[in-house]
Amino acid sequence: MLRVAVIGSGPSGVYTAQSLVGQEEVPDVEVYVLDRLPCPYGLVRYGVAPDHEKIKSLQNNLRTVLEHPRVHFLGNVEVGSGGVGLAELREMFHAVVFCVGAATDRHLDIPGEALPGSHPATDFVAWYSAHPDAADGGFALTARSAIVIGVGNVAVDVARMLSRGAAELAATDMPQGALGALAESRVEEVWMVGRRGPAQAKFTTKELRELGALPGTEVVVRPEELALDPGYRDPAGLPAPVRRNVEVLRDWAERPVARAAGVGRPRRIHLRFFLRPVEILGDAATGVRAVRFERTVPDGRGGVRGTGEREEIAGQLVLRSVGYRGVPQPGLPFDPATGTVPHAGGRVLVDGAPDPGVYVAGWIKRGPTGVIGTNRPCAKETATALLADAAGLVRRPVAADPVAALERAGARPVPWQGWLAIEAAEAAWGRGLGRGTVKLADRAELLRAARSAMTLR
Repeated sequence: MLRVAVIGSGPSGVYTAQSLVGQEEVPDVEVYVLDRLPCPYGLVRYGVAPDHEKIKSLQNNLRTVLEHPRVHFLGNVEVGSGGVGLAELREMFHAVVFCVGAATDRHLDIPGEALPGSHPATDFVAWYSAHPDAADGGFALTARSAIVIGVGNVAVDVARMLSRGAAELAATDMPQGALGALAESRVEEVWMVGRRGPAQAKFTTKELRELGALPGTEVVVRPEELALDPGYRDPAGLPAPVRRNVEVLRDWAERPVARAAGVGRPRRIHLRFFLRPVEILGDAATGVRAVRFERTVPDGRGGVRGTGEREEIAGQLVLRSVGYRGVPQPGLPFDPATGTVPHAGGRVLVDGAPDPGVYVAGWIKRGPTGVIGTNRPCAKETATALLADAAGLVRRPVAADPVAALERAGARPVPWQGWLAIEAAEAAWGRGLGRGTVKLADRAELLRAARSAMTLR
């Protein structure tokens, strides 16, 4: 029996497990999916916006894999610094596949980035998604104006969460603390700002259109900024998805600007383009008060160049959404330029040669690109490489009982039945609040719920 550890239970990890047990060439494969959190599904649980129920339903597909008789979920297992090391995992498993994603955000590297009121958008997402590691509030929702730097889908998500009414969000699984804070939010103006033009924006048309469908909210676009983009002036040569984005923006830009009317206080979402942040203004005592931008223009090579023209946008909350980045993994090589682990077809490379039995898949393999479905072929490539190596890997002796070995190494795994108990506790918590299922945000609460169905030694 070939025994494989998959580190990470998000889409890339689960798809890797599926590829390993779903083939016929090596029928005797047993996969242990390890996650440092007690809950599975990775960014599907902790990164997809709570009002995107259709995408969140992907959990049902991932669940099917994790309930396969030769796949075993073990949550609450820290791998690396402060947890189980790679050398120890090699004694328990014939192969180890790291599917740990890109765990941190990219920085702007501008003055004022660390001021109170300036946060990575990923921290805001983690907070409203009930991630156990998320900061307990601390977001300046007393702000009248919020500035989201970036024009990708995460930026659209956070702009929408700041603008959507609490009554609509009550029907989601958003944690109660975040829901209450957003209900009290005073944010009226949301600015979403990109350094390039509409033809280079990374949001999808579906996400973009959702902004225009928010009750009591008006989307404001400046036609003179859109006109700076050659692709906007002549969209015929653009790829179809980008052309659709441009058409939506054109429609908004041509509408007369008038304060939207609707339920609750009115809000505006401003989409701004060709503005590069150069400084976040404010002080340590009072926090952020504005962001200073430089006007940019296309440089003719797909990028932009600065013009020296400056503009300040007032705001008391700044959410920086300029991408994710992988972090070094203890025991693995790391390329700081790309934020990935060097590999060949998923085989980890040490000094240019494959490290037998060690593999990568997902964002730590290819960088934070693509959509959830992109992880399928990526995972399959890695699984194919691993299975091709199986004959050599399986000869190495490993511990008879990997769960017992993990416990001896200091881990306290939460198995699948523990996760099912967490699910039941979240459903009961939601019923008590008069809502549907509501996510528990505290790690201690999650582990208490898991203990109702298991014994953590």
